[in-house]
Amino acid sequence: MDQPTVGILHPGSMGSAVAACAATNATAVLWCETGRSTASAARAAQFGLTPVAELAELLDRSDIVISLCPPAFAEDLARDVVTHRFAGVYVEANAINPTRVQRIAALLAPTATVVDGGIVGSPPVRGKTPTLYLSGPVGETERIEALFAGSAVRTAVLGTKVGQASALKLSYAAFQKTSRVLVALAVGMAREHGVDQELIDVASRRTDSYLAEPEYVAKTAARAWRWGPELEEAADTLAAAGLPPEMLRAAASTLARWNDAKDGELSLADALDQLAQP
Repeated sequence: MDQPTVGILHPGSMGSAVAACAATNATAVLWCETGRSTASAARAAQFGLTPVAELAELLDRSDIVISLCPPAFAEDLARDVVTHRFAGVYVEANAINPTRVQRIAALLAPTATVVDGGIVGSPPVRGKTPTLYLSGPVGETERIEALFAGSAVRTAVLGTKVGQASALKLSYAAFQKTSRVLVALAVGMAREHGVDQELIDVASRRTDSYLAEPEYVAKTAARAWRWGPELEEAADTLAAAGLPPEMLRAAASTLARWNDAKDGELSLADALDQLAQP
C-alpha cells in the first residue's frame, strides 16, 4: 500500500511528532482519545492527528500501528492489541530490551507482523532529525522506510532479526544517559569543594566522545587495578557531600573484573571477553 492508514499508540511528545512525520506518506494517522489526558489531546490536535473513540476502531482501520509509550507499559499495550486481532504491521518502537521485543513479536505473531524499532535522537520538531532504526522482516521494514521517506524522521535498517534495533537503542542510551548522570555527580562533587568552574574548564579542552574510541577499552582494562580504588575514593567523596555514590561504586565493581589484566596488553576483543566473565 502506497498510502497506508497509521495508528499511533500513544501520542506523547515523541509519539505525536513521529506520527506527524508518518502523515507525510499516509492516508491518515489515527490516535485513540479514550482514557488519554487533555495534554495528549492538545498534542494530537497540534500535529494534525485524527481522533477515534476506541482502540478497536483504530486497529480495524490501521495498516500500520506504531507503539510509543513508557517502557513499563509496552507489553500491556501489545496484549490489548492482541485482543482485537490486529492483522497489520506493528512497529514496537519503545525503549525496551530485545527479549521483551521478541516476547511481543511472539504474542502478536498469529495475526500481526512485528518490526523492531529504536529511535535515537530528539523528537522531530524545530529542525531535529532523529533516526528510527529498524529490524525485522524485509518487506515490512521496507514499508516503514517508505512511510517516513522525505520526512524529518530518518530510517536505517539493521537486519532481519527482531531485537537488533532495540539492542542498538539501549546500547546507545546506556552510554548517553549514564554519561549525563556522571556529569551531575562530577560537577556536584567539584562544587562542594569550590572547583566546579575549574572542572568545566578542564573538560572543555576535550570534546570527543569516549563512545567513539572503543579501542581505549583495552587500555582501561590494563589500568583497572588502579582506576577501581580511585573510583572508590571518589564515591566516598560523593557520599561525604551528600551525593549518591552508588554509580561510582558500581563502576569500581565492573573494573574489578579486569584486575588480572594489570598493565597487560589486551586486544579490544580480549578485554570485552574478560569483562563478560563473572
